[in-house]
Amino acid sequence: MTRIIDSLAQVSDGYDALFVDLWGCVHDGVRALPAAVKALQDYRARGGKVVLVTNSPKPRKGVAAQLDIFGVARDAWDTIATSGDSARAAMFRGVVGEKVLFMGERDRDAEFFEPMQVIENPVDIERVPLQEAEGIVCCGPDDPMADPDVNRPAFLYAKQKGLKLLCANPDIVVDRGDVREWCAGALARLYTEMGGESLYFGKPHPPIYDLARRRLAELGPSPSDSRILAIGDGLHTDIQGAMGEEIDSLYITGGLARKITKTTQQPDEDALNAYLSKEMITPDYAIGQLR
Repeated sequence: MTRIIDSLAQVSDGYDALFVDLWGCVHDGVRALPAAVKALQDYRARGGKVVLVTNSPKPRKGVAAQLDIFGVARDAWDTIATSGDSARAAMFRGVVGEKVLFMGERDRDAEFFEPMQVIENPVDIERVPLQEAEGIVCCGPDDPMADPDVNRPAFLYAKQKGLKLLCANPDIVVDRGDVREWCAGALARLYTEMGGESLYFGKPHPPIYDLARRRLAELGPSPSDSRILAIGDGLHTDIQGAMGEEIDSLYITGGLARKITKTTQQPDEDALNAYLSKEMITPDYAIGQLR
């Protein structure tokens, strides 16, 4: 049974580190959420470590810069693990070939293709049109407001060629302020449904948790998984991923599921339990907003 709590401090003494989602938890895609930032600052002041674990396709330096713009204080976190870095590492190892079609907003491609010094003997990646591609690198739709189905003709061609799609962000949707946008996960889901092969590198899939643990280890002695708490508003990403890793989880109901859980300050208990039962996913704790 999921326990509804009033604040992170109610349970945080039982954990040495947090794996914290960003969008919908620490910021809303436009600005920082002050109560969440304060909760993380207080946790770190008591000696805890905060790893921001995000399905952003950006490298971690790009996410850090974005957090500065949104007003998330630097003393609210220790390090960052991004699905973008996990996916980039796989790309430079050649998992989708050397000639790739890039899908995503144009301002994202430059930093995604920056060399990674930690990869030994990286392949030379060349961005090409679909007709020349050996694989697809998907950071998101070109237009995040467009229905993913607009990609169906291109995906049919790619599937017939046997191309693999590298998904740098498994999220299906995200809320930027009050506007809901499609993410790379929606395109990867469509490609898979059409019979293509999609490779995922963010939550809930194991590679990003491996990266998060390595980032945590860089900070000092690593706690056991039983001393790590994952926090997020994505039931099928943050919470399902934590369950797969046997990590405790705190579900933020006031993000993507605020309507179905009838969340104002806190979720409606009956609505929350009905939703969790339907989805067959059980977080350890739940709260309306991180605070």
